[in-house]
Amino acid sequence: MSLRPVLLEAKDLSVSYGKVEALHKVSLTIREGEIVTVIGPNGAGKTTLLSCLMGLLPGRGEVSYVGRALGNDFEVEERVGLGLTLVPEKRELFADMSVEDNLLLGAFDRYRRGDKDFRTTMAEVYGIFPRLRERATQLAGTLSGGERQMLAMGRALMAKPKLLMLDEPSLGLAPLIIREIFRTVSRLREMGVSVLLVEQNARAALQVADFGYVLETGEISLAGPSKELANDPRVIEAYLGLGGKH
Repeated sequence: MSLRPVLLEAKDLSVSYGKVEALHKVSLTIREGEIVTVIGPNGAGKTTLLSCLMGLLPGRGEVSYVGRALGNDFEVEERVGLGLTLVPEKRELFADMSVEDNLLLGAFDRYRRGDKDFRTTMAEVYGIFPRLRERATQLAGTLSGGERQMLAMGRALMAKPKLLMLDEPSLGLAPLIIREIFRTVSRLREMGVSVLLVEQNARAALQVADFGYVLETGEISLAGPSKELANDPRVIEAYLGLGGKH
């Protein structure tokens, strides 16, 4: 099987907060149409990794996206324009605005560039998340946790990303809603969107991903196809518990 083209590649990426190094020489590759997951304990540096890739934090090392080097001077807005989007852990919605207005803000960069096709994208987002269509005029602040996560993902999709980065999408959600969110992540791959999924819920993440990395204390400790990681005794013991074998 021929490998898909590389979409994003990080080489020896390091990030420090003052004198404390939060990421140390992390390298990872995301290919077109792939779901890649980064699992690991709380405080391992997973959010720092996403923030650096998105241009929110300066880093040392190399990041290239569609063959183009993204240095620290490459602004967040430019990265969004190239097709990189991030759904942060806190979701960061505009609580006093309607669901529809939150979605429209996701297409702001496209609108500014003269792309008038965002209404078609909104119809696609409503197709993925029918509940958002039902809640279109409702204020975002009145939504349930699961609906807020759907809205945060929907808003990111309005930018028509090539790579969607998700930071802990299952955090604080009920098991049924988590299943729905991960089903949606699978569907995005079918729609041609690559996904970088950062998750503490290792079992769900490895089930949905093609390839996985284990990040511990700022360094990659294991990497491989998700099915192999899910059967690795070290991953089972540390992240999957006793039920991981079955």
